Amino acid sequence: MRRSSATRGDTTMATTGTEDKRFQARQVTRPRDQVESQLREAILDGHFAQGDKLPAETELAAQFGVSRPTVREALGALVSSGLIRKIPGVAGGSFVNTVTPDSLSQMLSESMDTIVRIGALTIDEITEVRRVLEIPAAQWAARNRTDEDIEVMRSVVETQKSTTLDDPEIPTYDLRFHTTIGRASGNRLLEAFIAAVHGATHPAQFLEVTKPVAQKTVRQHIAILAAIEDSDPDAAGEAMREHLDFVLRYSHSR
Repeated sequence: MRRSSATRGDTTMATTGTEDKRFQARQVTRPRDQVESQLREAILDGHFAQGDKLPAETELAAQFGVSRPTVREALGALVSSGLIRKIPGVAGGSFVNTVTPDSLSQMLSESMDTIVRIGALTIDEITEVRRVLEIPAAQWAARNRTDEDIEVMRSVVETQKSTTLDDPEIPTYDLRFHTTIGRASGNRLLEAFIAAVHGATHPAQFLEVTKPVAQKTVRQHIAILAAIEDSDPDAAGEAMREHLDFVLRYSHSR
């Protein structure tokens, strides 16, 4: 008698050498992961717009057939990823984040700050990234800057001229000057990246701040400002390149 290829009760499919397209292997995920994934997709697919309030935890728990703690964990993961924010109080709840250059910069800066704190970045790497971002930013700023941008940069430079070497606000002045150039570029994503790099790393703190170095830095800022004010993209890009080369030459490791 010919033996059957599968016995009764055997749940294993026989291998025929041809893939059965009717079935797909799927990884079983935890309830929390399923809730998080579906909420994330609903937001990214536009079912919830920026600023929209998500259903209450009790409603979500009922819809997904899970407990409130499970929903709370899923929402917490979405908060950590920057997709939503939670507001306490009677009128509070979970809201889809409104993405602005400031909020995007903050999210990027927080992630980058972790990398910097564990010492995974060198000043060389930071400066190389700054070249990629800030040379074109200076060029675009020369084309797109407003009178207000010029006034902000001029105000920073005037402050830097009279700053003493022991002024703890030196990194803050540098941050404001360079992030204003990012804003003046007219590209909000570029602005956010520049603000994130400066906010997380504060490049000025790597400088060997002596009087000659400080004076040279201010003169370079003046040159960058002048080129942007004159609407000269080539001069602005070159002035920024010289400045970043100088920063790297007189910087030290953290």
